Amino acid sequence: MNLAVEVVTVFTDPDGRFGNPLGIVDGRLVGESDRQRVAAALGYSETVYVDDAATGTLRIYTATGEMSFAGHPTVGAAAWLHTHGHPVDTLHVPAGPIPVTRSGDLYAVRADSTWGSTWDWHELATPEDVLAADPTSYDAGHTFLWSWQDKAAGIIRARAFAPAMNVTEDEATGSAVTQLTARLGRDLLVVQGAGSHLHSTWHPPTHATVGGRVLPAEPRTLHL
Repeated sequence: MNLAVEVVTVFTDPDGRFGNPLGIVDGRLVGESDRQRVAAALGYSETVYVDDAATGTLRIYTATGEMSFAGHPTVGAAAWLHTHGHPVDTLHVPAGPIPVTRSGDLYAVRADSTWGSTWDWHELATPEDVLAADPTSYDAGHTFLWSWQDKAAGIIRARAFAPAMNVTEDEATGSAVTQLTARLGRDLLVVQGAGSHLHSTWHPPTHATVGGRVLPAEPRTLHL
């Protein structure tokens, strides 16, 4: 069987560079017992299965299992649905309903900041310290390194390592940014990985939005 896979790049910078690739699959074509295997074969940090495009009903898988919520897949799926004739204002994932907003070329989702993976947080002294980190030093769990790049403007430099999900370094991690937004209690621009841009807004007491730019990428065909 040949499986068609759409691909988008989520959280690019304003010039369309960087960002985290996301695989998007028609959920009607892959049974639940095969979804993790397909996600692992694609090799992205997450793959989304669109079970019902009209209602925005999704499932999210990594190489190691299903996630009830993740930021980069929901932002990417929201943009993809919009450009494919389904401009839904709510996504439905196992964690619960996810409101969607669009402002210009930025797509955003609003979620409970307690959702997502549990991270080990490390604030470093400078952005240079963040950039100098060696991903091979992190061989377990989920680690998020960050430093203020411009505290007054709310700009952070960050990197994330997630070997627990078979991801040496995650280029752009939306759920982690919602959690960091809640920890700091303020709106942020997080420049993560090689240079991805994630915009967040704090909605106390427990919610945050995370959003960014989403661009189409080259589709793939997976031979099953």
